[in-house]
Amino acid sequence: MPDSSIVFEQPLNEKCRTMLRLEHLFEQLDYHLPLESPWHARAALRALLDIAVILARADIKSELLKEMDRYRASLARMASVPDVDHHRLQHILQNLQDVQQGLQRVKGQLGNSLRKSDFLNAVLQRSAIPGGGFDFDLPQLHYWLSQPHPERMLQFDDWRNEVAPVHEAVELVLGLIRHSTTYAARHARAGFYQQSLPSGASVQMIQVRIAASERLYAEISGGKHRFSIRFMDNVDLQHPAQTEHDLDFELNVSII
Repeated sequence: MPDSSIVFEQPLNEKCRTMLRLEHLFEQLDYHLPLESPWHARAALRALLDIAVILARADIKSELLKEMDRYRASLARMASVPDVDHHRLQHILQNLQDVQQGLQRVKGQLGNSLRKSDFLNAVLQRSAIPGGGFDFDLPQLHYWLSQPHPERMLQFDDWRNEVAPVHEAVELVLGLIRHSTTYAARHARAGFYQQSLPSGASVQMIQVRIAASERLYAEISGGKHRFSIRFMDNVDLQHPAQTEHDLDFELNVSII
């Protein structure tokens, strides 16, 4: 596969879907945080609020802990396999234990202190209105955005630290999912590919990697028994259609 390629990911369960959304929001947050413009501060604040909303689900903490327990048990069984890199295996197991303990140290529901902030709640409520973050709606936000960047960063550091254990857990689990298996070459006829899934297997994610020069995007749909991929022509953004051409691509079905 050429260096210039695009990867499309499709989660096959709700837990993986939630983790991917959180990862996406943490990437937005960490991109905008160091930048000084008030517009970047607004974008970072929006990502932080979206993270807090997702974490309001009472089961996310327990789900992450259960997933890490499952991976630790699965990886521990590999210790008796002769060809396994035992040094790397022990490193991963230690990381799992450390991140799991960090998550367990969080008292109560994840992101609870963020949701208790009157300032953040006011911003969240007005953000539901188109243009609701304007100065006359939120004068306190206007004042806060006018403060020097280092002062805003001190507050952001406090907020960011509240959810740092979540970020570490999500990154670790998604890393294990993505690298649990390797890419394999596949061929799609007339822009369509379908594959059955192993019975009883815990399939987390489908990854499709295609050359950017193909000028196509992948629409992936899947269930418990099979998944399908349609490669869509991106020439016309208004009326995309499945390509009529055969193409080679790379596929990774993450099972762990």
